[in-house]
Amino acid sequence: MTETDVANKPKIIVIPAKNRDEIRRKTRLKVAAYCRVSTDQEEQESSYEAQISYYTEKIKNNSEWALAGIFADEGITGTQAKKRPEFLKMIGLCRQRKIDLILTKSLSRFARNTVDSLNYIRELKALGIAVFFEKENINTLESDTEMMLTIMSCFAQAESESISKNVSWGIRQSFKNGKVTLQFSRLLGYRKGADGNAEIDSDEAKVVKEIFRCYLEGMSLNLIADRLNDRGLKTKGNGSPYRKEVVRRILTNEKYVGDALLQKTFITDCITKKSRKNNGELPMYLVKNHHEPIISRADFNRVQEEIARRSAKRVIADKLGKKGKYSAKYALSELMICGECGANYRRVTWTAKGYKEIKWRCVNRLMYGKKECKCSPTIDEKSLHKAIVAAINEFCDVKEDVAKALRESVYEVFDPNLNGSVQAAQQRINELARNIDVLIKLATEPENTKEAMSDIERFSEEMKNLREFIESEKLKSAAAESNSEQLNAVLKRIENEDFKLTEYDDVAVRQLVERVVVEGKNCITVRFKGGFEVRKELYNDG
Repeated sequence: MTETDVANKPKIIVIPAKNRDEIRRKTRLKVAAYCRVSTDQEEQESSYEAQISYYTEKIKNNSEWALAGIFADEGITGTQAKKRPEFLKMIGLCRQRKIDLILTKSLSRFARNTVDSLNYIRELKALGIAVFFEKENINTLESDTEMMLTIMSCFAQAESESISKNVSWGIRQSFKNGKVTLQFSRLLGYRKGADGNAEIDSDEAKVVKEIFRCYLEGMSLNLIADRLNDRGLKTKGNGSPYRKEVVRRILTNEKYVGDALLQKTFITDCITKKSRKNNGELPMYLVKNHHEPIISRADFNRVQEEIARRSAKRVIADKLGKKGKYSAKYALSELMICGECGANYRRVTWTAKGYKEIKWRCVNRLMYGKKECKCSPTIDEKSLHKAIVAAINEFCDVKEDVAKALRESVYEVFDPNLNGSVQAAQQRINELARNIDVLIKLATEPENTKEAMSDIERFSEEMKNLREFIESEKLKSAAAESNSEQLNAVLKRIENEDFKLTEYDDVAVRQLVERVVVEGKNCITVRFKGGFEVRKELYNDG
């Protein structure tokens, strides 16, 4: 190798690495702190304030540090980062390289969700940003911390799950003891009183009563929502417009009759905090007469029956492959029945020679022709309305006699001795059961077997008949009670208002009429709630 070659040979000069701390000492580190307390109790609030004060002083007293911010989430879950706005704000500043170091008390303060914790730590590490956990004495930029962080994060998540289970257990114990906590900020019609208990807000209660009344008058959920929105009313809580789902929740909320059903929903995962409806997975607890009601039990029960009826109408029709959607527009769409095939009548518009006429036709006849319904007549709407108005006025003319007759019929069904009869039947069943026990023992002896088995069979048959009697009497009692409630509602309207209809009224029809049966081309029978019937002739052009 010549001198020239030696002179041209590349030289490698090693530049020693500088200590990381030496590099950072040239510029002050931008240091932030993250604080969090897990509940909003008073003792935790003091801890929250203490953490902020501690880290503010700690960072300001270090001459090599510059305060980049104190980020604190108070009384918010640590299991989901998306529910911690201050935490997310801090991470955003880190991505903008406005933070070099984050101080925090412990891993459980930073995050109890293992996946969240490790993902954020790894992202910050890739950005060259350290997180220092004081309790565990871990700096995430130091080597060999990944395994330790994983283990510690798992411990933090396990701690969160354990706390969640303890909290859930405490809540369920309070449910068992009948302890009710009402969400007044979202419960329309009520406010928190001076004594901490529920008291009725008269203005809001009027809206609740209106919703129930409109539904019983036949309005659909959408129409009720539109009615409220047209007046500029907003939902309680978030102040959003009314939707049919909101109206349905109000109509099915037992709190409006003074009750409280506990554990309707439950948390399935303490990390995601996802809630699901309790369909029997956990017990529920009904606290009756907990607070003053806004709606009577009779009206509330009528609404639940009407909800079930409208839902069943759709389900049954779907199974039959026919249209069965509830109609809120025309009362007779729900009440008018074909006397031949039992299907509902539907309102249709016929056009002939440039003129439009409103008619009512059997749904089966419309959809399937004479195959399903051979002889159902077409009914002219004007004639139909006149006949129904006449029937309602006739009903009102004899309302006192009707009321007396209907009340007597209800009383006849409702046996005042029912409880005694049922009790006597149950006593006889118990006696027979004891006799059968004795006979079973006797039947083991050969000489008694035949006779004992005959008696056992006879007694068993008698017990069966008695049980059927008890069930029948209970059903009759329930039906009588339901009829009595319906009758009272009908009579209350006609007795208090004492009106005569001058024109057809859908609301009055829904409140008074149970059904209208098309008997023939010129005849309908109007059956009123409670059982009273009026037969009316009509003159039909169809």
